[in-house]
Amino acid sequence: MLDPIKLKYMKSHEWLDLQGDAGTVGISDHAQKEITDVVFIEPPKVGRKVKQGEACCVVESVKAAFDIYAPVSGEITAVNADAVKDPSLVNAEAFGKGWLFKLKASAPAEASKLMDHAAYVEFLKAEAAHGSH
Repeated sequence: MLDPIKLKYMKSHEWLDLQGDAGTVGISDHAQKEITDVVFIEPPKVGRKVKQGEACCVVESVKAAFDIYAPVSGEITAVNADAVKDPSLVNAEAFGKGWLFKLKASAPAEASKLMDHAAYVEFLKAEAAHGSH
């Protein structure tokens, strides 16, 4: 299980664990609770080149289908076949076995544009406050 405090986040609720140029991507625990039961994952193709912010994966829940965006530019190196077979892993372990895909970052410095955990928590608070008006 990854430590959510050490990850980087996008406003669209993807998380990134970047070690050198090797990145693992998933959706936050907050996101999986919001979208409810994940029933289908359409992963990106291994070898696909993506740009930061590009939609490259789809997660479908009982509510709707959601695009998942690449947190950094790079090449998809792996998809989580276990989660594709058993999408409930995304709900059960958003920061663990429910990861979505891995990529080799072509511009790891792009991760500096993402939020750290503290900024993401503040973003969620602001989003919740905004949503209640």
